[in-house]
Amino acid sequence: MTPTRPRFLLLIALVCGVVTWALLHLVYSRLPQLTWSAVPALLIAAGVEAWQGRILRARITGERGEPAPPLFVARMLVLAKATSQVAAIFGGVAIGFMIYLSVMLNASTPRADMVTSGLTFAAALLLAVAALWLEYCCRVPQYPGDQRDHDDDDRPAPFPNH
Repeated sequence: MTPTRPRFLLLIALVCGVVTWALLHLVYSRLPQLTWSAVPALLIAAGVEAWQGRILRARITGERGEPAPPLFVARMLVLAKATSQVAAIFGGVAIGFMIYLSVMLNASTPRADMVTSGLTFAAALLLAVAALWLEYCCRVPQYPGDQRDHDDDDRPAPFPNH
């Protein structure tokens, strides 16, 4: 499994932003005012993932507690990858709202929706950073005596000659 690339997350956010902006041209007048309830949920998830990354990193390096089981680390890695993509989707939708609403700030409802969208984008950005941090913390550190060549990871092990 390869590390998540930030440009992939940026692409997800861009596509979601464009789709949201296009859909808002059709349906914004029929939508209720945006709620801010996504903001605390995203912030709580970001805090939990950042804290879990800190603890997991200490367990992997042997600084704290017993070593983390490999299956647990794999589950945390999958959680981090999925969460970073969900954060990119939320951020992209928030960007789409902000771009659409940027020309309507003289009315109170679009102005309130713009504030909510901005806070949602900031919370989604924090969640993406926390998810990337958790993904980074799942890596096994390389020690100075480790002579393994990482370019050989994709090649199968050689068969012994008989």
